Amino acid sequence: MPIYAYRCTQCNFEKEFMQKISDPLLTLCPQCHTESLVKQLTAPGFQLKGSGWYATDFKGGTSGKPAVTTEKTTEKTSETKVEAPAASSATPASTKA
Repeated sequence: MPIYAYRCTQCNFEKEFMQKISDPLLTLCPQCHTESLVKQLTAPGFQLKGSGWYATDFKGGTSGKPAVTTEKTTEKTSETKVEAPAASSATPASTKA
């Protein structure tokens, strides 16, 4: 069951209540007995622990086993040497002016 934080706008009374999601919002302040209790926005109260996907994939450590293993394959490539065409020794014919 989620825990919701409430605060009274009249007397600034603050308290956390455990409620179902389907329960109606609380409005009656237990301290000053006015209808001024409002729900506050709070950070979630859980932590990701253990050797689950968070610890192995996103934490950046090497303490856990990787979630997916990949095999490294080495490919032998044959090098083909292409020689540049040889420069011709013939010079262009000179033209007489």
